[in-house]
Amino acid sequence: MSAEIDGRVVVGGAGGFMGAYLTRRYREAGREVVTIGRSGAELRWDDPRGIGRAVDGAALVVGLAGKSVNCRYTPDNRAEIFRSRLETTAALSRAIAAADAPPPLWVNSSTATIYRHAEDRPRTEVGGEIGTGFSVEVAKAWEAALFADELPGTRRVALRSAIVLGHGGVLGPIRALARLRLGGAQYDGRWPVSRARRAAGTAHLPGARRGAQRFSWVHIEDVARIVDFLEADPSLSGPVNACAPNPVDNRTFMALVRRVLGVRVGPPIPRPLLEIGAIGIRTETELVLKSRWVLPERLQRAGFEFAYPELEPALREAFSR
Repeated sequence: MSAEIDGRVVVGGAGGFMGAYLTRRYREAGREVVTIGRSGAELRWDDPRGIGRAVDGAALVVGLAGKSVNCRYTPDNRAEIFRSRLETTAALSRAIAAADAPPPLWVNSSTATIYRHAEDRPRTEVGGEIGTGFSVEVAKAWEAALFADELPGTRRVALRSAIVLGHGGVLGPIRALARLRLGGAQYDGRWPVSRARRAAGTAHLPGARRGAQRFSWVHIEDVARIVDFLEADPSLSGPVNACAPNPVDNRTFMALVRRVLGVRVGPPIPRPLLEIGAIGIRTETELVLKSRWVLPERLQRAGFEFAYPELEPALREAFSR
């Protein structure tokens, strides 16, 4: 982290994978950090006065709060996914609006899932078509909450993150599957979809075949470095794709996971088995079957250099701990 970047940081959603990483990194750099969360943080989301005091005079606000999408998309879970993002983002916005010394930068989490299933070409911030369905509506509402209020003293960035790799996070279950010799490519295909799921926008319709779906990713250290870069470069605002410049397809991703872990065998897993397994572990197949093909156009044009531009070194670092 640059020695020139200092000042108080407010981290909302500090108990999650990204929040915990950023909090630890900022404190190791000697910065004052105030955390907000449901538990284990210095402030809770139902403490508007405390949040207001923390935000007033801060150098940076980072909003990361939100229920994990790694769950079944039941009506209750869908409602909580929306609520946990929109209410916490609105709480930060109100605090910034009321501050005597508003923070110059607010970086709020978003997701690269906002773009449509893409096999034809990569998505960028300019010209990347927005998709449809439940996950996309969540992303759109999340970004709308970020930009809803007039905050003339605060630059706002919606960080459209790809799959974040690091010690823990999504790689935990992937490591376990690979070591069980179940780390093959995930094959899409036909699967019966109910009217209710179609109406809710939670149905993944057949897309890429035989592991061809694109896998856009970013190492968690690069996420932290991107936030540093945004602090140092006042020209960037609005949506910013936080993803490595070299996405791969699902076959390549799973093959590299096996190589790094020293696992030779990994037969492909067709969609019917994926659907049954997803029910068993209470998640959704969209998380592995949607083709996310995203490039960091705005960051690269601004001169950002990735510490982990290639996937294999990123996996080796993440699995080494």
